[in-house]
Amino acid sequence: MKKRVLAVILGAVMTMSLAACGSSDAGKTSSDDGEKSYTIGISQFAEHGSLDNCREGFLEGLKEEGIEEGKNLTVEVKNAAADQGTAKQISDGFVSDKVDLVCAIATPSAQAAYNSAMNSDIPVVYTAVTDPVAAKLAKEDGTPAGNVTGTSDELPIKAQLEMIREMLPDAKNIGILYTTSEANSVSALAKYKELAGDYGFTIVDKGIAQTADISLATDELLTEVDCLTNLTDNTVVASLATILDKANKQNIPVFGSEIEQVKIGCLAAEGLDYVALGKQTGKMAAEILKGEKKAPEMNFETITEPGFYVNEKVAENLGVTVPQDLADEAVESFTEITK
Repeated sequence: MKKRVLAVILGAVMTMSLAACGSSDAGKTSSDDGEKSYTIGISQFAEHGSLDNCREGFLEGLKEEGIEEGKNLTVEVKNAAADQGTAKQISDGFVSDKVDLVCAIATPSAQAAYNSAMNSDIPVVYTAVTDPVAAKLAKEDGTPAGNVTGTSDELPIKAQLEMIREMLPDAKNIGILYTTSEANSVSALAKYKELAGDYGFTIVDKGIAQTADISLATDELLTEVDCLTNLTDNTVVASLATILDKANKQNIPVFGSEIEQVKIGCLAAEGLDYVALGKQTGKMAAEILKGEKKAPEMNFETITEPGFYVNEKVAENLGVTVPQDLADEAVESFTEITK
């Protein structure tokens, strides 16, 4: 009789355990107070201020929507150190770990994450992707290519060219360094070449394959141009200190593509606030995690209005006068160079 009672009890315990397993959402656990908790893998392509700001903004956006690290969110952050093979390994690992969502920061990481997660049900949310269509993350009409969505840091190229013309009225040639394997850079360069003539400029470009190419390419480019303007090219931006050092020695202005580049020594930018871009991305991710929307239903988004940022200390060092109308409309002016 005792054996029979014990068997019944054990059977009931096993049934309850199986029921508990069956009723839980895949990849999700519950926190101590019973609410759902989530695990996100963040794949960041390179270590530099723009992408770091995206990551911090992404977590802020989630927090504003009630998903907070240390409470109901576990985050694993991995950096590919600007290596596309490493980006693939990172994404494969997140898929193997069955995270609830992958946040991919920058185009190469977004492409790797999308390919890794393609045969799973794990959504990918990207940010800092200049041209999602060229990167094959979205269709021509902006709809997602699959279980993937996010935000674009498309450059305000017309505004940038207008600003450069106003600040450097005698300039003729603008230099652009870009990584030949980055789809976002190739796309942005083509747009610059298309529009430059409207503002009396000629674009002189130098393509690189890796970080080691930057020093020589910069030296060559500086002999041919009146100024440089940056794209959101990960390899180039990660080496911006080297580029600025060489350009400053020749008194050649370097224009940035976002606020962080202006802080560290670019003259000015009609650019983006990457914290705001990341925050916008975090809110999109929160909608997916909460089940309010699905990634394939969400077109990629952009920040509609760029801001003008200027470094007055750099202008002083270069002997460049910032036109008053630009100074008046600046979102932020910096009086020192951040190292």
